[in-house]
Amino acid sequence: MASLDPVFDKDGVRLTVDEPVATVTLTNAAKRNAQSPALWRALTQAGRSLPGTVRVVVLRAEGKSFSAGLDRQAFTPEGFDGEPTFIDLARGSEADLDATIAEYQEAFTWWRRTDLVSIAAVQGHAIGAGFQLALACDLRVVADDVQFAMRETSLGLVPDLAGTHPLVSLVGYARALEICATGRFVTAEEAERTGLANLAVPGGQLDDAVRDLVAALVAAPRDAVIETKALLRGVQGRTYEEQRVAERAAQGRRLRDLAGVGD
Repeated sequence: MASLDPVFDKDGVRLTVDEPVATVTLTNAAKRNAQSPALWRALTQAGRSLPGTVRVVVLRAEGKSFSAGLDRQAFTPEGFDGEPTFIDLARGSEADLDATIAEYQEAFTWWRRTDLVSIAAVQGHAIGAGFQLALACDLRVVADDVQFAMRETSLGLVPDLAGTHPLVSLVGYARALEICATGRFVTAEEAERTGLANLAVPGGQLDDAVRDLVAALVAAPRDAVIETKALLRGVQGRTYEEQRVAERAAQGRRLRDLAGVGD
């Protein structure tokens, strides 16, 4: 990706914008881009800092691993400086615990905004929170060395960073349960075959493959992409007949817009 002056660069996250494309990069390669509450706040800030002209957001990571998951410091009695430890969260009220997790989840939810298309470029390990961050994006392009794993259940926890819904949507309930309950690795071949990845390429071709996909996405008219994304995202909550109605309504809006006819 091109080198640009960052909008911000802190807590293991760098945001650059080359309109209409923004790139969010995980930058703590020395720790395999392990995640922390500070990193999650930086990811949330990245979403809030995007100019309205951005159409595509690419999520990538420096180093050999996309993200090794939650920083192991979270599992120590000390936890992270200035952050509640797991013990603190467990001893607090249910409302406080819910609010804290909801704040963490914000880092994983904005990637599916209707006005954007997000692409995760994933290499090496994407484990736990790393897997869920890749799942947060609309599309995934992976290197042939990728290894996805959902390890939370193996640690006595559950995936709670908004990853369960997209995982089930992509691979179905039975396979999602098996992946989560066993904590096993999912390779690039399986990821592409089951729909977890849109494309798997040799590691040296990852940036080029993402660049080609970005170019194809921005070549289409923005309003048509936005309407199409909203239409597809709504499928799971609609019956077949309701989806037909939604298609007609969306097409009507597009035709009126193209014809310059007001509402």
